[in-house]
Amino acid sequence: MTPGEPEPGSGAPASELEAARQRADALRTLIRHHNHRYYVLDDPQVPDAEYDRLVRELQDLESRYPDLVTPDSPTQRVGAAPRPEFTQVRHRVAMISLDNAMDDGALAEFHRRVASALPGSDEWVFTAEPKLDGLAVSIRYEGGLLVQAATRGDGTTGEDITANVRTIQNVPLRLLGSDWPAVLEVRGEVYLPHAGFERLNAQAAARGDKTFANPRNAAAGSLRQLDPRITAARPLRFCCYGWGEIAADPGESQFAMLQRIAGWGVPVSRELCQVTGLPGTRDYFDDLGRRRDALGYDIDGVVFKLDRLPDQVALGATAHHPRWAIARKFPAQEALTVVEAVEFQVGRTGAVTPVARLAPVSVGGVTVANATLHNLDEVERKDVRIGDTVYVRRAGDVIPEIVRVLPELRPADARAVVLPAACPVCGSDVIRPEGEAVARCSGGLYCPAQRKEAIRHFASRKAMDIEGLGEKLIDQLVERELVREPADLYRLTQGQFAGLERMGEKSAANLIAALEQSKETSFARFIFALGIREVGVATAAALAARFDSLEALMAAREQDFLRTSGLRGVGPKAAAAVQSWLLEHPDAQAAGDLGEWLMAQRIPGLNRAAAVALGRGCETLERLRAAAPEDLYGNSAALVEGVGPVVAAHLVGFFAQAHNREAIERLIAAGIRWPLRSAPSAAQAQPLAGKTFVITGTLGRARDAVKAELESLGAKVTGSVSKNTDYLLAGVEAGSKLAKAQELKVAVITEQQLAQLIGRS
Repeated sequence: MTPGEPEPGSGAPASELEAARQRADALRTLIRHHNHRYYVLDDPQVPDAEYDRLVRELQDLESRYPDLVTPDSPTQRVGAAPRPEFTQVRHRVAMISLDNAMDDGALAEFHRRVASALPGSDEWVFTAEPKLDGLAVSIRYEGGLLVQAATRGDGTTGEDITANVRTIQNVPLRLLGSDWPAVLEVRGEVYLPHAGFERLNAQAAARGDKTFANPRNAAAGSLRQLDPRITAARPLRFCCYGWGEIAADPGESQFAMLQRIAGWGVPVSRELCQVTGLPGTRDYFDDLGRRRDALGYDIDGVVFKLDRLPDQVALGATAHHPRWAIARKFPAQEALTVVEAVEFQVGRTGAVTPVARLAPVSVGGVTVANATLHNLDEVERKDVRIGDTVYVRRAGDVIPEIVRVLPELRPADARAVVLPAACPVCGSDVIRPEGEAVARCSGGLYCPAQRKEAIRHFASRKAMDIEGLGEKLIDQLVERELVREPADLYRLTQGQFAGLERMGEKSAANLIAALEQSKETSFARFIFALGIREVGVATAAALAARFDSLEALMAAREQDFLRTSGLRGVGPKAAAAVQSWLLEHPDAQAAGDLGEWLMAQRIPGLNRAAAVALGRGCETLERLRAAAPEDLYGNSAALVEGVGPVVAAHLVGFFAQAHNREAIERLIAAGIRWPLRSAPSAAQAQPLAGKTFVITGTLGRARDAVKAELESLGAKVTGSVSKNTDYLLAGVEAGSKLAKAQELKVAVITEQQLAQLIGRS
């Protein structure tokens, strides 16, 4: 091609196109600079009119020369055409939540745990920053360009909101500088400042549209618009508080790494700083609390993180939260309202829970009309009556609850809250066992409320994992009396499913196939699917590992779950109090019944129940003097991980009921089965004792089920790879943890190799 000849497809001479390309590149660089000054630093260098002129010039160039448009151009923030649905994004590094400290004592306990785990100093340095009340997102950059953004979702999988996040003005589409890593996932909060929220609601009101209740709802709703142009019209902001996958060494310091991220143009909190020790965290919390209303955006607390990254790795994380960070929450906001009625709801396990219906009131920007009362003990303790004026708050800024009653404002016709004699759903008797706070419907699976919840639980992903059997479909099955218990699901025909709302022949066929596939399960999943109170995924896995058959589990008694010693009803404090008193009174002589004599001595810390138990257990003062403390107070050792006295009682009670045993028999008759195994010997029961595992990548089974199985076999499962890690269990798309394990020469194994290791292959 000769100089000056138009480039193919451009319609313009090469020299003209090159000049346009250079000018467009210069404009993009200049606009990015002014964006950073305005949206991140709040320090604009040019008037709005000049900024608008630069943008219009770039838009004009890109309009005349479409080949010049780049994905990271500032003009591309306006958003693309609406998309039909969101796709799922699997986080390469899980986005786990933070543990909360609701008061100063909990914050002090967090410091104590850190000091205990990392001995050597009490003056740990923490990063401190506001806990923004918005929506957590992860933004991924590759080669410095924004390539993907996703919501937190369930921590493992979120929704792809890339097109919407690209419209947020302070999110760089291209990182500044040139020393950024090849891959960088920044984690942070998308929020709506107060000024933007007020402007958004004013515009909605002027149009006659519904207004938002609070900035957080507005931000969350804005990010989940299928049309990015709607998101682009809303003044959202982003603030980075951390990172996920990163193709570089983040160094030694959380604070320093965040400063590096800020240098690449990603906004971090202006309130971010370092504090030292418990006094420093308290001072920061108090100071920010005083300035909370003047910040210009909603926060619900303060986040403290250990600053040294090696210390974070050493402490690791639970399945739910890192051990090296804590969110110190602000006190929930309260408001006065009136209890207009109290109704009772029935849950999956039959729990009959009182719910207060309130005169609607705004609490922290959210209209509250209902508040849980938990149980009758709570109602009696707070003396809540219908007609009372009460303080209501959103506990943890989430769940509305009644804090206290103002009895001085109680009307003369206020009515006491009375437990109904019959279930409000099915009419069965409501029973409240002696000594228990929770009342329960006796209808079991015959109660529609319990029936729906029991079947939802049975079909859930961590239980039988029946794909396609959703909440609305279960509602129809129960309401049409096609299903009264889980076993009925396996007797339904394709024609019965196809006759339901929103179900066609293909959907019905897929559901029949999913039901058939669910029959092949694991013993642990089946136990969890039964919905036994207090038996979660981990406990179900431990029970499956401990018992070699369903028959053995159903025949078990409390002594098969627990090893007990001491005297029931005597606590360690009461035992210590009695023995301390006896040492101070070596000449004391008992007369008559030992328990009554002990009560007569008025020993501090000893109540009547403990005194009676000591009298019955020891009979004489001489035996009591000779007993060791651990021989006196009632204590138990779990023979199965996660099964204490309460869970053991629930297990025994569940299998003791004839209708539960019959329901299980019908499930087995329907074809549900799992691989059988022989009972493990004592040596086999804990083959992984003392071993530390880390899990990464996508596994063939749910990660929490694998974790539960490892822990039931004696292993410790942590969240971070270190020199103390024995094995890295790696699935598909293993990320930075795999690289770390290889660097530290940690053994890396697959699921198949794990099965061989524990003798399951």
